[in-house]
Amino acid sequence: MSADEQWRVTLPRGAERPFRVFVNGIPQEEGRDYKVRGRELLFDRPLEKERLNLWRWVAIFLALFGTYGKNDSVDVQYQLSGRTTVATGLEITPPRGDASLPRHAD
Repeated sequence: MSADEQWRVTLPRGAERPFRVFVNGIPQEEGRDYKVRGRELLFDRPLEKERLNLWRWVAIFLALFGTYGKNDSVDVQYQLSGRTTVATGLEITPPRGDASLPRHAD
């Protein structure tokens, strides 16, 4: 599968191996669940971020209903200048040309 057909997550600037990657708190295995290309993690499986528009936020705020959409979270543990660091809730970018998924959460 080409990079244009994969979901992408950009690693934080300066992130160095080793990487520990989690999707929704579940450990992922490099080569099986994702690949590293430059400063990006590439996933073959769909990842989604729920979009919350103004009306949805208002309804949640007024406790009319909660949020029940799919909302994947990608977290990465990595090295930065010799120190272990964690980045949570990294932005998910859908495959190029895939209009079905938002580019980022509102």
